[in-house]
Amino acid sequence: MAAGKFAVAAAAAAIAVIFGLNLLPTHFLAPPVIPGSRGDLHAARVLPVGNAFGPESLAFDPQGGGPYVSVADGRVLKWEGKGGWVDFAVASSSVRDKCTRPFAPEMEHICGRPLGLRFDKKTGDLYIADAYLGLLVVGPAGGMASPVATEAEGIPFRFTNDMDIDETEDVIYFTDSSTSFQRRQFMNSILSGDRTGRLMRYNKFTKEVEVLLRGLAFANGVALSKDRSFVLVAETTTCRITRLWLKGPNAGKSDVFVELPGFPDNIRRNSEGEFWVALHAKKGTAARFLLSCRHVGDLALRLPLSFKQLHALFVGYKPQATVMKLNEEGGVVEVLEDAEGKSLRFISEVEDRGDELWMGSVMTPFVGVFERKGSGRGDS
Repeated sequence: MAAGKFAVAAAAAAIAVIFGLNLLPTHFLAPPVIPGSRGDLHAARVLPVGNAFGPESLAFDPQGGGPYVSVADGRVLKWEGKGGWVDFAVASSSVRDKCTRPFAPEMEHICGRPLGLRFDKKTGDLYIADAYLGLLVVGPAGGMASPVATEAEGIPFRFTNDMDIDETEDVIYFTDSSTSFQRRQFMNSILSGDRTGRLMRYNKFTKEVEVLLRGLAFANGVALSKDRSFVLVAETTTCRITRLWLKGPNAGKSDVFVELPGFPDNIRRNSEGEFWVALHAKKGTAARFLLSCRHVGDLALRLPLSFKQLHALFVGYKPQATVMKLNEEGGVVEVLEDAEGKSLRFISEVEDRGDELWMGSVMTPFVGVFERKGSGRGDS
């Protein structure tokens, strides 16, 4: 056993040295090829978000206005076309004078870090999954968001991530990625093999939170099926999407909806009942090695690598963008990529607006807009 651990440590250390000296062969860090994918995303239009960073999630209001995007300094911005981006909401207002830098991870727990956004189509309220402040809501006029839920079963949320709303039942399905790590420690959560993520349901009438699934490996994106018979939750670390049945003979049971070639972020359903999944990155050789066993991941976290170096080693030497469309059975319908990262990279969400796909990215200062002329389909 000791010899095995020593071998793992030696291998990890060797990779750190080689990476630090830029000696790794290109193919080792190159992302894998997805059969049937199209490299069309390089043609996407880039829409900077002004003095902001990381528009992770996008949402259009019930009147079609927006999109609204969640950014790293604790704000939600609204796109007004020629008027550009304007402030719509803030997660925390007590120290806004200190929340002026576009990207300041050390301030996220104070300023808030909005992630998933969803509008309640009946009320016009915008619900916000804030990584540090929990589930929040703000009215149609915007302003200061109010807390909705901050814990479940006595365990505080540490990494509230994404959600979907069932307006018929007046409940919200949402995720807490980890009960051990916060958002700015997301690489620690992945490489340590953390499986403390939860899928929960908030009842707007009773104000109660129910844990539906636990033990998830980095619980991330959430999407309900069109008929509300099941809900999907992305497990980023294991590169899969889990399905929880809500109705029918399998109600209460969960299964694997699809295994993916990369690390899924948010999931969004379109008007046809299909699901767009954004991949943060594809799972290459380096990532497979780092995730091969917990000892490797733990050792990698102790190596003298900066966060940027560790992330680059994990996701591949070249930033990229990959999105996948799945049908209601989990089959792959379409794969679009910008494998060279010429226009887009690290996509976190896809909103299908028919002729256009609007895409967010948690690690860039812009939104991507990809025109799909002749599609004739809109959002759900």
